[in-house]
Amino acid sequence: MHVYVKMRMETSSPPIPIHYNYLAQSAIYAALPEDMAARIHDEGFAAGKRSFKMFAFSRLMGQYTLDKTNGTITFPGNVLLVVASPDLEFFLSLSNNLLTKNRLRIGPSWFLIEEVRFDEQRADDRVVTVRTLSPVVVYSTLLKPEGGKYTCYYQPGEGEFDRLLTANLGKKYEAFHGGEPPVGEVRARPLDRPRLHVTSYKNTVVKGYTCRLKLSGPQELLQMALDAGLGGKGSQGYGCVEKVERPKKI
Repeated sequence: MHVYVKMRMETSSPPIPIHYNYLAQSAIYAALPEDMAARIHDEGFAAGKRSFKMFAFSRLMGQYTLDKTNGTITFPGNVLLVVASPDLEFFLSLSNNLLTKNRLRIGPSWFLIEEVRFDEQRADDRVVTVRTLSPVVVYSTLLKPEGGKYTCYYQPGEGEFDRLLTANLGKKYEAFHGGEPPVGEVRARPLDRPRLHVTSYKNTVVKGYTCRLKLSGPQELLQMALDAGLGGKGSQGYGCVEKVERPKKI
């Protein structure tokens, strides 16, 4: 399920940091009942040693003004935030609270909620085309020959990207549904040139890519991609996607 939250930044509110992912994530948790927020944050959904929060969210989308000197961003017009999750309880609680409170605090700034729209997006086949609403992060942590670790990021179109993407979706499926994931690889074919985004989450550099992707593979895993996001760090504001409908023939 996807919820589309149309907002407007209060005119008296100060700008927010350019790297606002952690602040937006905190705002989403704050919009949930305290017990649910604590359970999702502290426990999540477990699959072996892995745990998933099972939601993803988009960038703040809309016209903006950057102040690179101070590292802040302002939104003078309407702003759209998209949150996706397969967890119906999470989804309903978040949506109801947003509708009730009518505003959302992101860092030092208040956003007035003007509209909340819901959309159930289905993977009806073994192929689905999606648009990334926040950068897709796919990576592995490797050991340096001289000792220590480093993070290697992959972009759509690379073989390792598909392998890690499939493994991640399989683990999410196992964590949420409590059973073995379907057999088969998910392949992501970029339909335009992937754009690199270098962002920061709690002072840690995170690299991800945005583009349109044609996904193919087991239908259940494609549904998980729509609902829980592609790649890692979904609950930190990465990997949120929406389905791109085929244009109707006249």
